[in-house]
Parts: sequence; structure tokens; C-alpha cells
Amino acid sequence: MFKRNTQQTQPSTVQAVERITSVLGAGVIWQGNISGSGGVRIEGAFEGQVAMRGILVVGETGRVTCENIRANTVIVAGAVRGNILAQKVEIRATGRIWGDVVTVSFATEEGAFLRGQVTMEDAVELDLGPEPAEQTATSNQ
Repeated sequence: MFKRNTQQTQPSTVQAVERITSVLGAGVIWQGNISGSGGVRIEGAFEGQVAMRGILVVGETGRVTCENIRANTVIVAGAVRGNILAQKVEIRATGRIWGDVVTVSFATEEGAFLRGQVTMEDAVELDLGPEPAEQTATSNQ
């Protein structure tokens, strides 16, 4: 009746990209582009473009200014000035967004701030380019 499951399950790729792999610390100011796969947590100030295959977390001390943020998941506990295009968006109680949000899944906590429009879609095309493994394979030929 209560048999142990002997099949090994493969970890899903969603779990792999939900981990934070890089941190921009609270005392750091950065201008430029963030792209790739994995997870990025911003606790400092960032200005530029974001295109992540994974998760972007703007911590309570984080300040992001950009035209567009594109990522699978965006969690905002700090301040974002710019538009967000993501499959999942969460605004925490301390989060502030000035810009429009296009997403499939949207959650907000009491006290969160949003000045802009939220557009809910059935699916969101992030247009992040080819997978990193595909880029390596094509660049070696």
C-alpha cells in the first residue's frame, strides 16, 4: 500500500533557473545590460537593460531603472522604473513600480505600489534569443 517510489525524478529546469546565481550588492551602482540564464538579485542600483532566462529579484534596497525588463519571473521588493514583461510578476509590500506590466501571473502584497497598467495575457513571448547551449554550439562552427 505504501511502497517507496524507486523511480528517480529529474530536477526540472524551472527549479534550476529559480535559484539566485548572482547578486548585485547594496553598495554597488551598475550601468549596462544583464542577460543570460539563472537568477539575479539586485540590492544596489542598476540602470540599463535586463533580459533574463530565469528570475530577477529586486531586493528592498534595490533600485532598477530601465526601459524594459524581460525575465521568466520578476519579484520586486525595491523600486523599478520601467516596463516589465514576464511570465510571473510579484510585487512585495515594500515594492514600488513605475511602469507597465505584461504578464501571465500577477501577485501583489498589501502596501505594494504600482503606477502603470497591468495587462494579463494567456502567454507572454519574452524573445530572449536562443538558449545559451545553442549559442555555444552555433558559435563553434
